[in-house]
Amino acid sequence: MFIQTQDTPNPNSLKFIIGKGVSNDGPYEFLNEKQTNIPLLKNILTIRGVTGIFLSEDFLSINKSQDEKWENIKHIVISLLNEYYEEGNEFIINKQTTSGDQKDYGEIENKIIKILETKIRPAVARDGGDITFKEFKDGKVTVILKGSCSGCPSSTLTLKQGVQNLLCHYIPEVKEVLAV
Repeated sequence: MFIQTQDTPNPNSLKFIIGKGVSNDGPYEFLNEKQTNIPLLKNILTIRGVTGIFLSEDFLSINKSQDEKWENIKHIVISLLNEYYEEGNEFIINKQTTSGDQKDYGEIENKIIKILETKIRPAVARDGGDITFKEFKDGKVTVILKGSCSGCPSSTLTLKQGVQNLLCHYIPEVKEVLAV
């Protein structure tokens, strides 16, 4: 199995493209080994310097501390991933999505979510991250940045010049976009 790695705009995040399914239950982010019972993720999170893992449908990205070098982490992660998939596993997170968890949003919130899902999220995923809607209140959209976007030096610029400009263009009620 050949696992590709891809640099992201965040120098402390690396995207791992496995060529197999990663999560069939939506995106997940784990910042420490206590947040998961999955042995593979626990092992990756205990590697010296690893500060988080973001899992998407077909990739995962790993964040590291600034003082650790990728060559100390990358080969261990690739080895663990190869071993995991060679054992016959098809997904790291393999659950059925429940539709009962969805919230009822108003017209503006639904427009915001649609733009985030169709126009912004795919671009953010290419860089190893994710963006999700949190709330809309008083003209301000609050989003959650995960994966490579979390802690990325260019995420503020992307948020203001990319996400905010796009949402303001399509939805006049939107005045500002903030990340938590």
